Amino acid sequence: MSTVSKCIIPLFVLFVVFYGMKKKVLIYDTFLEGAKEGLMTAFNIFPSILAMVFAINIFLHSGLLETLFQVLSPILEMFHIPLSILPMAFVRPVSGTASLAIMNDIFIKLGPDSFAGRLASVIQGCTDTTIYVLALYFGSIKINKTRHALSTGLFADFIGILASFLIVSLFFG
Repeated sequence: MSTVSKCIIPLFVLFVVFYGMKKKVLIYDTFLEGAKEGLMTAFNIFPSILAMVFAINIFLHSGLLETLFQVLSPILEMFHIPLSILPMAFVRPVSGTASLAIMNDIFIKLGPDSFAGRLASVIQGCTDTTIYVLALYFGSIKINKTRHALSTGLFADFIGILASFLIVSLFFG
């Protein structure tokens, strides 16, 4: 299997080159045009990504998240929802990688078969990286008015998190 996986990409490149030659396409020129388009796309979305990272860092360093966790702690304890899941629930709409890191931390500390581990897994599957998607994809095609998309996406994430709590409590609680 290892040999096959090492050969797939070179074989695909050879296929593209021979297919392009058969169709009489200027392969190198077409490649350069695609590379230029890719660089322009990266250049166009960079301000959106930079603004998103800047806003997230301001939010994380403001202390608002810790205050919110303290306020929500008694409510979560009342419904037997582990406090360790809150950081993942709040980070998931922003960053898939960060939420995976938090989920991995939950797995290491509590185990993947724990209530929190199962809850983290279901939240990971029931939600999306809404803010990242809006910043990247809407920024790449220069859509500036994202108010309705943002509120709808965050509402869907909220419903996904609530559904995760209900489903995991029902099946594993």
